[in-house]
Amino acid sequence: MKKREVNIYFTEYQKSDELPDADKKLVAEAVAAASGAYAPYSGLRVGAAIMLDDGTVVRGANVENAAFPSGSCAEKTALSYMVANYGERQAVAIAITALSDGKQTEEPVPPCGNCRQMLIEEEQRNGRPIRVILAGCSSIYVLESSQALMPLSFTGNNLRK
Repeated sequence: MKKREVNIYFTEYQKSDELPDADKKLVAEAVAAASGAYAPYSGLRVGAAIMLDDGTVVRGANVENAAFPSGSCAEKTALSYMVANYGERQAVAIAITALSDGKQTEEPVPPCGNCRQMLIEEEQRNGRPIRVILAGCSSIYVLESSQALMPLSFTGNNLRK
């Protein structure tokens, strides 16, 4: 038997003022997207903003449904819109944030497992990492790749013989 350890590394910022300008803009876009979310059941309005390799920003918001599995996450909404409308472009970064009672949550809200899987698939498809910015009021986490969100992930390579 052999024990192994998996570590992830990310940068934590205390204030958005510490972020590079491009990241500040992307977080602001995610906040704007979250304000348009439809979340009558959880009250957690999530927004995602994706920066493409040409500087275009694509936004998505969560859309809840009384039949809970039928809802859509903000990250999934943004990624699907990006692929459908900018298929030749590549995602460079994604900012994700959430609003509760009209205010940004104190701590960052990470993506669910399905959205992590979608981000990793997008990285695989494009052959490049996607920076992930998880923004809350009191802290902001920046990961250099979505792979850090799910280090032992399932990819298309697992399906190949």
